[in-house]
Amino acid sequence: MRRTNTTKQKRKVKTFRVKKNDEVKVIAGKEKGKTGRVIRVDHEKERVIVEGVNLHKKAVKKRRQNEQGGIIEVEAPIHISNVMVLCKKCGPVRVGYRFENEKKVRFCKKCGEVL
Repeated sequence: MRRTNTTKQKRKVKTFRVKKNDEVKVIAGKEKGKTGRVIRVDHEKERVIVEGVNLHKKAVKKRRQNEQGGIIEVEAPIHISNVMVLCKKCGPVRVGYRFENEKKVRFCKKCGEVL
């Protein structure tokens, strides 16, 4: 008889080449062509939140007397495969890794410049 593992197995969290505060360009979807800065990366759901991109309206309740309620616009997450890192020279590029002075750095695959 075979034993089964009853405990929840931990999910392996993926690593991505897109990091917080990177300038990215949306390459697919309804927001295609827009650029912005990455606010947050969600590794489990494979999504990023980009500043000023994919805005949705959200109803907010008034919490304090001096605070105002109403409808605000918030950024919704985008799948990580729909964004590319922007290089200052080349535009949207793929990212590579290499070691410089015993330190791992990210670089642009087109021009070789460190990001």
